[in-house]
Amino acid sequence: MRIERRPILTKNNHFPSTMPPTLQRVLMSREVSSVDELDYRLPRLMRPEPLFGLTDAANILADAIVAGQKILIVGDFDADGATSTSLGILALEAMGAIAPEYLVPNRFEFGYGLTPEIVEVAKDKQPAVLITVDNGIASIDGVFAAKSYGMKVVVTDHHLPGAALPQADAIVNPNHPQCGFESKNLAGVGVIFYVMSALRAELKRRHWFEEQHIAMPNLAEYLDLVALGTVADVVPLDSNNRILVQQGIKRIQAGQARPGILALLEVGRRDHTQLKASDLGFVVGPRLNAAGRLDDMSVGIECLLAVHSHQARQLAQQLDQFNRERKTIEADMKEQAELALASLKEDAQAMPNGMCFYDPDWHQGVIGILASRMKEKCHRPVIAFARVSEDELKGSARSIPGVHIRDALDLLAKRYPQLLSKFGGHAMAAGMSIKESHYEAFRLAFDVIISEWVTPEQLEAVAWTDGPLAPEDFSLSFAEQVRLSGPWGQAFPEPSFDGVFDILQQRLVGEKHLKLMVREPNSGLLLDAIRFFVDLEQWPNEQCKQAHLVYKLDINEFRGQRNLQLLVDHIEPA
Repeated sequence: MRIERRPILTKNNHFPSTMPPTLQRVLMSREVSSVDELDYRLPRLMRPEPLFGLTDAANILADAIVAGQKILIVGDFDADGATSTSLGILALEAMGAIAPEYLVPNRFEFGYGLTPEIVEVAKDKQPAVLITVDNGIASIDGVFAAKSYGMKVVVTDHHLPGAALPQADAIVNPNHPQCGFESKNLAGVGVIFYVMSALRAELKRRHWFEEQHIAMPNLAEYLDLVALGTVADVVPLDSNNRILVQQGIKRIQAGQARPGILALLEVGRRDHTQLKASDLGFVVGPRLNAAGRLDDMSVGIECLLAVHSHQARQLAQQLDQFNRERKTIEADMKEQAELALASLKEDAQAMPNGMCFYDPDWHQGVIGILASRMKEKCHRPVIAFARVSEDELKGSARSIPGVHIRDALDLLAKRYPQLLSKFGGHAMAAGMSIKESHYEAFRLAFDVIISEWVTPEQLEAVAWTDGPLAPEDFSLSFAEQVRLSGPWGQAFPEPSFDGVFDILQQRLVGEKHLKLMVREPNSGLLLDAIRFFVDLEQWPNEQCKQAHLVYKLDINEFRGQRNLQLLVDHIEPA
């Protein structure tokens, strides 16, 4: 692994002189040049008007509410889909919609999105309006089927559109070719939040709330859901998304969150008052996703919709159990994939640049996580496949910086049109279906495409750092300032630093984690450090007395004591 320092992207800045120089450097490397850009108050949110299709969507939904017509939400089976669905139901109910319902396709029966098959299920509920959340932009046949049954269709999505668009009554997607909304990085839950805001404005214009004696809902109450879905879907945290996430985090920290979110934090042993964005991504998100991976996402949605704490806790415990089962399945699959990778590494000439892994017994709900793990292991674009029927495989892809995986699949589909049944996704993640009989041809074609796109430098893992810390930066106050400058996440990475430290003690804890006591040579300062899931073939290493660490600052709180701790991302002998 190569250690690289992040470049300074903003030369001119307007930071106060009291801000530590290291923190100034961190922010300038993320294109932040003033403290105003860290102002995450709600009035700084981007205005909704440039969102293409927003007015049409608001009018269709307002007409349905005023007429007392049934509205049905069709969601997705991941955390973004679950939060989007929950927010839509809650907001529609608060605005006077009569018994809005939701439907989430079971991934094992229907697959992803608004398919004609899920429309057949939806029509039995006799909706006048069908809304998709976190899906629909590629559902050309599904939208056609819904329209043929007389439904009005509103598509709300954030995925990249293909060459053709569905003939929906309204499409709201920041990535729509005609959309002028500046932030293209909204998650699905961010899109439906804006749609519900526009709906509220339209109903207010019609004097609906006054006439029905309904209190106009405060949509800020749903920002806990927006924060969760945005972080869990790993969309880039641009300035607009950071506002949405930070406002949601503040509500959760204050205990003003859905009982289901508080219950999921509780089973994950996290104190909601000390919540960080990473807790949503690594604690809450996986438990919510586990329902869609192993069973039925309606369990996760019902947890988010729960009104009473005891009901939320029961559902959160069920989701926690799903997550434990997922981890067991994932570990077995990862072991098999690593054996396949080891055999490839024995012959360097056979090591593909685009990696595919497949076993007929793998669980289709876990291949996305497996692809992520193997991408980290070999630092190449990876697709993991599972069998879903007699001659159909489902694949989940994860990519590396510089390789737009959806564009790569698009090129593959154009060059080898017989190999891909369907596909869709983002720059860093995508999904697809292929015939099992085409697997070998697909594997070779994928490697050819990726080999054309990547350079040797891109295939080498890089640990990006913000450079060394000054001795005075090793303090609780500086760590607190770093924390408060977030939320940190995708495309706005949490600061990491590097330096050479003397190793005074090292031992394994929990069989997988390396606990260290280190000394900063310049100041003599003693610090606790921990490397989670250390390479057990390399560590502990009693011969190593100095090591180069890449680390983040953490405040460890235990029995009322707060101590500085280094969270080590990478360790190598100095």
